[in-house]
Amino acid sequence: MESRSPRTQSGYTLIEVIVAFALLALALTLLLGTLSGAARQVGWAGDAGRAALHAQSLLDQQGISEPIQPGERTGEFDDGRYRWTLGVTRWTDPALPPADPQPVASSNRLYRLHLAVVWGDGGPRQRLDLQTLRLVQASGLQSEAFP
Repeated sequence: MESRSPRTQSGYTLIEVIVAFALLALALTLLLGTLSGAARQVGWAGDAGRAALHAQSLLDQQGISEPIQPGERTGEFDDGRYRWTLGVTRWTDPALPPADPQPVASSNRLYRLHLAVVWGDGGPRQRLDLQTLRLVQASGLQSEAFP
C-alpha cells in the first residue's frame, strides 16, 4: 500500500477573516470619527473668523461713519446668520476720584464699547464678545442718545 501524506492547507480560516474585517471596521470607524471632528472644527473656525471680521468692521465704523453715543443697538449680518448687540457707555477710570457729574463742555470723553456677536444657537462656542475704549474729542461730541 501506498502511504499518503496529509495535505497541507494554505489560506485563512473563516475566523481569521472575520477578525480581520472587524479590525478594519473598527479602524475605519475611528478614522471617520476623527475626520468628522476635524470637519466640525474647521466649520467652527470659519464661522468664528467670519464673526470676527464682521465685528471688526462694525467697531471700525464707530466714531467714523457713525457717531459714538451712549445706548444699545442690535442688528445682523449675512441675512440673519450673525446677530450683534453693541452697548456704549461712558467710561470712567475707577482708580481716579469721582469726577464732577457735569463735565466741562470742552472736555474729552472716554466711552466703553461692548460688542457681542452670536451665530447658530448662540452657545458658548458660537459667541464672540469684544470690548474696547474710544476717546471722543470735545469737538466731536454728539447728543447722549441714539436716534
